[in-house]
Amino acid sequence: MSHVCVCSERSSSDPGVYSAVAPPAGRTHSGQLFFEYLLVVSLRKKRNEEGYEPHITYQFPKREVMGRLQREEEEKCMKAAHLFCFPEGINWAPLTEYKSETFSFVLTEVDGSRRNGYCRRLLPAGRGARVPEAYCIISHVACFGLFSKIFDEVEKRRQISKAMIYPFMQSLREAPLPSPGNTVTVTSFIPDAGTEIISLTRPAESWLEHVDFRTLFRCLNDDEVLMVFAATVMERQIIFISEELSTLSQVLHAVAALLYPFVWQHTFISIVPTVLIDVCAAPTPFLLGVQKSLLEQLTDHSDLMIVDLSPGAETKFITRVNSRLHFLLLCVLAATEELNRLVSEAFLSVFVRSVGHFSQHFRRSGNSRRFHKKSFLKAVQHKSHVDFVKLFIQTQMFDLFIQEEETQANPNGTNTQKNTQSV
Repeated sequence: MSHVCVCSERSSSDPGVYSAVAPPAGRTHSGQLFFEYLLVVSLRKKRNEEGYEPHITYQFPKREVMGRLQREEEEKCMKAAHLFCFPEGINWAPLTEYKSETFSFVLTEVDGSRRNGYCRRLLPAGRGARVPEAYCIISHVACFGLFSKIFDEVEKRRQISKAMIYPFMQSLREAPLPSPGNTVTVTSFIPDAGTEIISLTRPAESWLEHVDFRTLFRCLNDDEVLMVFAATVMERQIIFISEELSTLSQVLHAVAALLYPFVWQHTFISIVPTVLIDVCAAPTPFLLGVQKSLLEQLTDHSDLMIVDLSPGAETKFITRVNSRLHFLLLCVLAATEELNRLVSEAFLSVFVRSVGHFSQHFRRSGNSRRFHKKSFLKAVQHKSHVDFVKLFIQTQMFDLFIQEEETQANPNGTNTQKNTQSV
């Protein structure tokens, strides 16, 4: 382990809706599971020391039903869960009140593949002071909104009895993951409430299903978002600080989504655990989320952009990096139900206007295609964009994007081409 979404409803007669028991013929699903497994992480007092340490009190599916390789992967994820479910470390005390929160993180494997961790921390029902516990789902599916709704059901059942959670999660694991835009229904029984039918819908725009831009624009105004966007495009070192874990994870995923159709290629940790704080001193580009209490441990601010997401912060930018980007985004971002689409299309248009002509500058040589950078630069339509393009084509995200395009056997059929040409 290294480092490390609004749904539309459909009627029950819609062919995109099916039950958790078995998908009827002709109804689409992805063939994936909703999740790999569920962990319950609790806090216990350290022996002969002050403070608490996290430990796994429940895991599903059980270890005995797993093969050797699965158990090895599970061990890695368990260690990561310890770090990310309680990133603050040992400094906990029993509480009588605690507002539950949901956040996410990314686990990157040695081969570069990624799995998503979703966590809901809550205070168990009871009397007197007690410590929070965390429910952590590990999944290959990236859809924050979907798992937030799942956690709402988990928390509702936890307040009745922990035993009520597991039949629900079993039903969910047996359910087929719907394709984007489709819905699955899960049946679950709750004492005194009877049988409930829970509908879970994936957004139609699959590349935005892990993203909710509302938190980003609640914390930063349009000009501040543009400054962050410029620094991200130039692959700078950027740290976001906040006390709220949910704010950090939602903002970092939103910032990364602004780069579409390009992908952030460097270190990405939405919530940096205390024990990994040294990653903030790495010499390479990164996007990091750090709790505000750790700000004093960021010893060298010279080359960092540090963005304070805290409400009422005197300055949003504790330090900032000078940017050579001199282009204007002519868009109005309105807080509507279509905010995610408006934001993504506005920022996508920046790339379309400046580098959207890239597809015209591939030349075929035998069985391979090669990108001609000189002709591409000469063909930049707006001279005011030239300086930006010269900088942008030096980034790793552009370089890897072009490498992938060079390997496309049918470039006109790629999703990237379709998305850039449609704006």
